[in-house]
Amino acid sequence: MTRVNFRRPAAALLALAAVACGDQLVVENNNNPDVERVFAAVATIEQTIGTGYQQCRNAYQANTTETQLLVMSLESYSQLNNFSMGTRVGIPRTPIVNSRGGPGTGEPWDTYSLLARLSRQLSNGIGSLNKIKTEQPTQVPLGLYARVRSFGYFGVACALGNLALVFDSTGIVGPGMPGDSIPPLSDYKAVMNVALAYLDSAVNIAGSADAANTADGGYPAPASWMSGTSLTRDQFVQIARQMRARFRAQVARTPAERAAVNWDLVIADANAGVTAAIMATIGGSSGWNIGFQSSQMHVSAGWSQISPMYWGMADVSGAYDAWLATPRDNRAAFLVVTPDKRWPQGNTRALQQAASPEPSAHTSFPYIRNRSTSLDVPGDPWGTSNYDYVRYKYIRNGASTGPWPEFRPEEAALIAAEGYIRKGQIALAAAKIDPTRIRAGLPALSGVVASLTDPVPGGASCVPRVPVGPNFTSTACGNILEAMKYEMRIEMAHGRFGSWYFDSRGWGDLVTGTAFHFPVPNQEMDARQKPFYDMGGGGPGTAPRGTYGF
Repeated sequence: MTRVNFRRPAAALLALAAVACGDQLVVENNNNPDVERVFAAVATIEQTIGTGYQQCRNAYQANTTETQLLVMSLESYSQLNNFSMGTRVGIPRTPIVNSRGGPGTGEPWDTYSLLARLSRQLSNGIGSLNKIKTEQPTQVPLGLYARVRSFGYFGVACALGNLALVFDSTGIVGPGMPGDSIPPLSDYKAVMNVALAYLDSAVNIAGSADAANTADGGYPAPASWMSGTSLTRDQFVQIARQMRARFRAQVARTPAERAAVNWDLVIADANAGVTAAIMATIGGSSGWNIGFQSSQMHVSAGWSQISPMYWGMADVSGAYDAWLATPRDNRAAFLVVTPDKRWPQGNTRALQQAASPEPSAHTSFPYIRNRSTSLDVPGDPWGTSNYDYVRYKYIRNGASTGPWPEFRPEEAALIAAEGYIRKGQIALAAAKIDPTRIRAGLPALSGVVASLTDPVPGGASCVPRVPVGPNFTSTACGNILEAMKYEMRIEMAHGRFGSWYFDSRGWGDLVTGTAFHFPVPNQEMDARQKPFYDMGGGGPGTAPRGTYGF
């Protein structure tokens, strides 16, 4: 489909009016957006760019696109139609319809429009700062110039990168690009390439000597830029490189695209990621939030519970095998018995309920609770269980305010582990996976798993136990790739945007019929005079039967 760049109609009308009138009464409209006037002061630019990452992560974290991705990947299960969860969770999967009034199509517009506007806003800020630096160099100290620009490029990359992860295409707006037009749509690969280039700029600028000049306004950044954590230059470079590793891997829509990722670059960036969790204060007057994960999902099991479909791979009792062998619509909740301490321990429901305390921090065990029987909620037989993921409930218990791990070293390690597996470097991968396994009471892979075909240790009590084809009615011990995937799922669940969904499509693990991405919202198609189209449900952009036969 040919993309056409349409100028705003208002611009053409103004041009005609100027030609028609010889003498005009010119009155400045101070209510009309004026980039040069808004960004005339360095302090205003710094303040705007300093909130850039906050605006980016709030745009996706606190919108209903996130809840749809949660149920599409079965990271969470809910039948409620709130936030279009019921529409997206059903099996067989239905298409994502982007025509006006289509089911559940309004919400992605929020994420799309917020991120698109943010990329334009931050780009304008960078451009205005560059202009001031050229015309009035003494007004912009070199250290401040480097710090603000590096964070500005980081914010634009965040906006464009997440648009590329969610949608099949989007318009690209960035520093140095025209800001007065409706940009043509570019496919997700092209958009992500631009986002990665902006992350390159962020890293390179932050790595300069100017950025290191604290006395001249360089790093560390103001604490408000990461909601309570004043990022050092090294920390900023770490989070930028970790985001770059995440984006480069997660943009893949299929196993073939995931395999074709430049894993050498991913490994290098992941290994240069954060070495300790970067914490951000959520809620209250901070302006930062995590939306559904901090509040609504903990209201009742009707809003969020664990589906055994993927989570059941922790079970070593044979109950998950029996569940898989039962016709999908006749399945029932079962007790997950596992040596993994991130789950409640015990071989009866009563024992597990007694071993399900409220968490006090994101590091608390267990991450999962076996809820009180009186709180069970009915749903699809394949979707319901006795379990809730409560790892971050400490924030809700604190009036939806508290410390949140915005960037975690576990994520960086597991991204690197996948890279090593793809490169056939099994020992290096095992060393990256072992820390979270060992902490959870699972046996180490190092010294035991030497190839991609070796099963994880544990015998009949191995974790994970993975559905086996061609019938997918029983399980066997997973290999090191499955061990990495299990760790990524349980460690990063509800801890980053689209955590399971973006990885699962590249791994080939999505439920058959799930859409690979959202279509461009109908408002954007209207602006470009383009036809509406659907994704998934058997049409374009549909996941085939995958790794586990779901």
